[in-house]
Amino acid sequence: MGKNISHFVPLVIIGIGLIILGLVAAGVISNRGFTADYTVIPSKVNFPAPEITLNNLKGERVSISDYNQQVVLINNWATWCPPCKAEMPTLSKYFKEHSDQGFMLVGIDAGDPADEVANFVDEYGLTFPILLDPNNKSLIVFHNDNLPSSYVIDRNRNVVLAWTGPISQAMLEKYVTPLLEQ
Repeated sequence: MGKNISHFVPLVIIGIGLIILGLVAAGVISNRGFTADYTVIPSKVNFPAPEITLNNLKGERVSISDYNQQVVLINNWATWCPPCKAEMPTLSKYFKEHSDQGFMLVGIDAGDPADEVANFVDEYGLTFPILLDPNNKSLIVFHNDNLPSSYVIDRNRNVVLAWTGPISQAMLEKYVTPLLEQ
């Protein structure tokens, strides 16, 4: 019996080592871009805001440059995208709380039919502008076809923050609110 147990000791040690390695790796991964509430930390970038002109749900042409002198968060999303759905209440809340400070949120739907987008907007009670992007122009000009993806344009028309993935209220407060106070 003692001999049989001694065969298992190396396996147990290896198993414990693998568990520890897994926990360390999970800790390292979780500290590289994600916070405890699974939000993505934005990348700081600096490039001129691209010009995008699309139709809103009423069929009116809207350009991103229409929001000059405001801090604008462009959010690329789709009705079928689970992380997009998950972040919508947060984005909507932040918009309502900060729109009087010169903040504009523009949601750009990535190719869904207009009636599905309208139903989504109604279901989520969205009050910020929603643009339809049937040809994915926004994804192309930002060189990112992942959803959700978001970009913050400062008052000088420069893109200064970029997210790929869901955004939390804490990240908006930490990174966008200071731009509103400038």
